[in-house]
Amino acid sequence: MAKQNHFLARIKPGDLALFAAKLEARTFETGHVLFEVADDVDTVCFPLPDTIASLVLGLRDGSSAESMIVGREGAIGGIVSSGHKPAFARGVIHIGGPVLLLQTTALERAKQQSPTLRDFLARYSDCLLAQVLQSVACNALHDFDARLARWLLMIHDRTTGDRLHVTQELIAQMLGVHRSYVSGVLGRLEKGGAIRRSRGVVTVINRRKLEKQACECYAYVQRHFQRLLPKVAAD
Repeated sequence: MAKQNHFLARIKPGDLALFAAKLEARTFETGHVLFEVADDVDTVCFPLPDTIASLVLGLRDGSSAESMIVGREGAIGGIVSSGHKPAFARGVIHIGGPVLLLQTTALERAKQQSPTLRDFLARYSDCLLAQVLQSVACNALHDFDARLARWLLMIHDRTTGDRLHVTQELIAQMLGVHRSYVSGVLGRLEKGGAIRRSRGVVTVINRRKLEKQACECYAYVQRHFQRLLPKVAAD
């Protein structure tokens, strides 16, 4: 099952052998909370195909916004820091499905034994930081139509087919806008032939048209990921 996660599949066999026996297969439902803010994060979660997790920042007024998406290309949880560091954001499964779990203690022991594994994880850490930083710039500078197209492309990258199991409520929550606004923009994308909507599903009909609607942030992050970790980025 480890080969179904791009991140694990690209780790050198000798490095993967240091902790592969400790991987635990689980299935999580949509909405499952991996960790809350300030929790000690003692587990790494590796999503398998069609499972998508996110880091979500909550505000005092009850609103929230997504800062990072992770699917079959990567991992979420205690993947970067050493030890049980308190979480700054909530980790949530936003499209349910199978995952592999690993205790951070097992990963830390493996890192201590392998310089090549430490380098691989450092490169992945840089890719995560790039996604977060680009999201900050995107939210500040680009209009919602472009941001939504970018978000749909990111979900599409992490899904094996063209049917994205996302609701308008989820999109509104993750992108920090009202549901009615999401409906209007999805309607324009549908009218333009990029997507088709049905209850709880957005189907990508013409990816090239969707890419034309997205801002440049999508391509920037993809190129950075490909430079640092070729063949690991979602595709």
